[in-house]
Amino acid sequence: MNAISSEAVPEAAGPGRVVLLTTSHRVAPGLLSWPAWQALHAADRVLCADGAHPQLPYLREAGITVSEAAPTAEELVDACAGGRTVVVVATGEGEPALTDGLARLAGSGRVRMPELELLPASYDLPGARLLDLVQVMDRIRAECPWSSQQTHKGLAKHGIEEVYELVEAIEDGDRDELREELGDVLLQVVFHARIAEEDPDAPFSVDDVAATIVAKLIHRHPHVFGDATASTPEEVKEHWLRTKAVEKQRASVTDGVPLHQPALALAAKLGSRVRAAGLDVPPPAEEGIGYELLAAAIRAEAAGTDPEAALRAAARAYRDLIRETEGGH
Repeated sequence: MNAISSEAVPEAAGPGRVVLLTTSHRVAPGLLSWPAWQALHAADRVLCADGAHPQLPYLREAGITVSEAAPTAEELVDACAGGRTVVVVATGEGEPALTDGLARLAGSGRVRMPELELLPASYDLPGARLLDLVQVMDRIRAECPWSSQQTHKGLAKHGIEEVYELVEAIEDGDRDELREELGDVLLQVVFHARIAEEDPDAPFSVDDVAATIVAKLIHRHPHVFGDATASTPEEVKEHWLRTKAVEKQRASVTDGVPLHQPALALAAKLGSRVRAAGLDVPPPAEEGIGYELLAAAIRAEAAGTDPEAALRAAARAYRDLIRETEGGH
């Protein structure tokens, strides 16, 4: 399988050409670029080391003869002699041994090298790496002793922790940390969706999750996907609240407010719902620190301040002051 034969040809015809054809496993096999199809049809030889390469059935269906071979760099150079063009359909690893061998021959200065071309035959679309995450999650769920036993309830606390770590990365302004924490939050979504596939009564997949949010976003953005108009953020918010109200058919403005969120955020959310609905509902006229915090959170929200973020910032400043005081002793 490793050796390839080549007919004797006049050296004067030139050293030929090697085309390394790369494809993405995240794109359906057979969907190749036009330059790739041109190179394949014009080639004197088409080689592939992997007889199970997903592209091969489509190439053969298009009338292209593909030889299963894994030539050395020397053998490939010989196969190109006389002006021949050889296309190598790269495997998933990208043929590092072959490309290293060709680089070594070219660097020696003793070999008349063919023209070398790297030709991407298919490209990843934005978001294509999400397919890798889904595949990795499938394998982890099936093979990892810990992951295979997890449930929605068991993972809930981890989801809360990851979101808090994401907020911290945002407030710290650390871009590397932000990228990592976004990945951790995304993992929670994919993990829960993978668990949901196994539900015997109401299964759904990550594709169903994505389809649901896509439909929701399109429906709640008629100014983008429909005939409605909105030129200011305030008008966009009005569209959002109006379509959301129609969707949910809620009996109270408090419906849908999660009561397990942090207390300051909960107070601000309730104040926001009251204000958006145009209701006049002042905080309870009771004494105590809880009611004082409630009133403060509602005032902050009305003034455009996130009370949770404001208190976190104040707490950090207090932490720094404590450390300074400790360091002074």
